[in-house]
Amino acid sequence: MTFNEKYKNNALLLHTFEFSLRIISYSEKLTSQKKYVLSNQLLRSATSIGANCKEAQNAESKADFIHKLKIAMKEADETEYWLFLCDAHPNYPDCKNYLNDLSGIIKLLNKIISTSKRKVATKAII
Repeated sequence: MTFNEKYKNNALLLHTFEFSLRIISYSEKLTSQKKYVLSNQLLRSATSIGANCKEAQNAESKADFIHKLKIAMKEADETEYWLFLCDAHPNYPDCKNYLNDLSGIIKLLNKIISTSKRKVATKAII
């Protein structure tokens, strides 16, 4: 079974997995240009987004689910920072497509977190 088959019903996991694969290639390009520090930082934070989203799928509670997705959001923010640095520096390969992809992931994470919080708040009232 491929990741496309396994994650086809979960947009967040599919997008974060595909993003991680693209970032791996970009990081390899950075490494080949001897830009090791940003390559390593970017690789770690970007792949951590999907790992935390995957971990959230097995959360022990709705609060735990939200917590894990908030960690994924923090990793996404860090990834955005490293990509902004790459984008701003003239000697780094173009990364605008990665920033656009990440923007979509951040929007999706925000939507899931806010919807999940509303559901938790609604249950607390009832």
